[in-house]
Formats: sequence, structure tokens, C-alpha cells
Amino acid sequence: MRILSGDDVRRAVPMVAAIDAVEAAFISLAAGNATVPLRTPVEIPEREAVSLFMPARIAGPAPALGMKVVSIFPQNARGRAEPTIYALVNLLDPETGRPLAVIDGTYLTALRTGAASGVATRHMARADARCLAVFGAGAQSLPQILAVCAVRPIDTVWIVNRTRDRAALLAARLRGEGYTGDVLIAPSVAQALAEADIICTATSSETHLFADGDLRPGTHINAVGAFKPTMAEVPAATVARARLIVDQRAAAWAEAGDLVQAREAGLIDEGHVAGDIGAVADGSILGRTADDQITMFKSVGNAVQDLAVGALALARAEQLGLGVEVSL
Repeated sequence: MRILSGDDVRRAVPMVAAIDAVEAAFISLAAGNATVPLRTPVEIPEREAVSLFMPARIAGPAPALGMKVVSIFPQNARGRAEPTIYALVNLLDPETGRPLAVIDGTYLTALRTGAASGVATRHMARADARCLAVFGAGAQSLPQILAVCAVRPIDTVWIVNRTRDRAALLAARLRGEGYTGDVLIAPSVAQALAEADIICTATSSETHLFADGDLRPGTHINAVGAFKPTMAEVPAATVARARLIVDQRAAAWAEAGDLVQAREAGLIDEGHVAGDIGAVADGSILGRTADDQITMFKSVGNAVQDLAVGALALARAEQLGLGVEVSL
């Protein structure tokens, strides 16, 4: 069995490769070639935290089997020098059940979440999109930016965050990745959205982050932060008028507060979801039907993403000699 650190994954899997792997996984899911039970959450109320247990199987020519465990502890950002997200991915041999790898899933989670937004942006954002606004400055935000930049010619990035120091740190990290466009810290939400062609929301907010009226015609939204029914980043009015694509319908209606709350307000029903992102990626349905249309990809995360990127990381690590081999 091979153990891979986050740095091993970073060295093994560039963003473009992660986007392609996640796209293939979404297509398998849409085609019925993957098994993904609803994830099991274990709440830790006194820490305002949750641990999520996410098993999955992918069949077909590139089979994979495994489970991710991810723990989300928002309080870690308040005076603790620790990430808010910890995760492990366990890969098994789909033929024998033999353990193949244990992978540090903290970076992998951010990578595959960014890659999902990359898939959605590839198929749903306008081809001429050049300005991105990202809400949040945590671990998810940089991969969101890098994924969007991998599939669209982004020359301006607005960072919208409650604290300027964390926004400035994200800006520095983005420049450290080689980004040469403009990186601006937004003095107001409205100013950022007046220019944004694409929006990524990657926060733990329980209230919407912007006003529906602030959106430009033709804006595409990747909403990846709200993963519980009590959380919502996108105004219900925006959800109601957007062409809405999700990672998986059952999970979205069970967990995505953006959808759940809009439905409870009587603004949408389950027929409002145009389809799953896998059906968009394989060409079965369109992600966008007009240049001035608001489009929205809502993701609560899916274990096939972790399996796909984890399996790619393992294969590449074996080729590059990364990680540590252990015997059980």
C-alpha cells in the first residue's frame, strides 16, 4: 500500500489533468456507471463541525473503489494555526478489495473541488469570459481560481472576503502560482460583480453573499461552499432565474441549502434543475442556452471526484516514485 502526502498529490496531478479526470468521473456517474451512496455526516455541535463519510465505486474501463473521510472544523480559522478541512482518501483494489493507498485528502479535496468548477466553467461559462470574482479566501479559493483560469482566459481576479489580510494572502499565493493578470481586493461586493463574468463562492456562509440585482447578464456561478441545508451563498432569486446544473440531483436536494431554501420559499421545484454536470459534459444537455443567461453550477461534492483524482494521483505517484510504500 502506498501513502501519499498532500505535496505528493500536488506534484503528481496538475490542475488540467484533475479537471479531465473529474469530467470523466461525472460522465460515468451520469451514465449510471458509478455507485455513490448519500454521504453520512457526523455532527460535532460544540465545535460547529462535521465529519463526512463518503464511499463510492466507479465501474467501466477505469474502475475505482474507496472512501473519503473529510472533517470540516470552521473554528480552526479563529486563532488556530490549523486548516479548517482535514481529509483522507482510502483507495481499494476494485477486483480484490486489497488496500491500495491512503492519501492525504486535504489538498486533494481542494483540488477536486476546484476541478469540478473547472468542468462546469468549461461547459457553462461564456467563451469570452475574462473576469472572475471569488468569494472567500480559505483553502478552497485558490484551486477555484486556478481551475477557472485553466479553462478560460481570465485576466482579472477580484477577491471578496470579510478580512483584507486573508484576501491579501490569497492574492500573494495566486501570484506565486504564476498568475500575471490583475488581482484586486474588492472594496465592495457590488464593485466586483459589476465586472465579473464568472463567480466562485467558496465559503461557509449561512446567508447569501450578494444581491441578485448585482449580477451582470450572462454571468456564470460556481457555488461550492454551502454543503448543508442551513447554509446558502446564492440568493434564492438568483437560483430561481438561473439555468441550474448540479453534481448529483439526490445529493443536491438533500444537502444544498441554496436549493433547499429556494424550494421552501416556493420559488423552485425539483424540475428547476436542468440536469447533472455529467450530462452537460457528455453533450446530452446544454450548460448554457443564451449568452445573456445566468448559469449556476451547484456542487456539494461527490466521492467519485475523490476516487478519480485519487486514482490518477496514485498512478502518477507510482510512475514518479512519490509517496511511501508500506506493508499491512
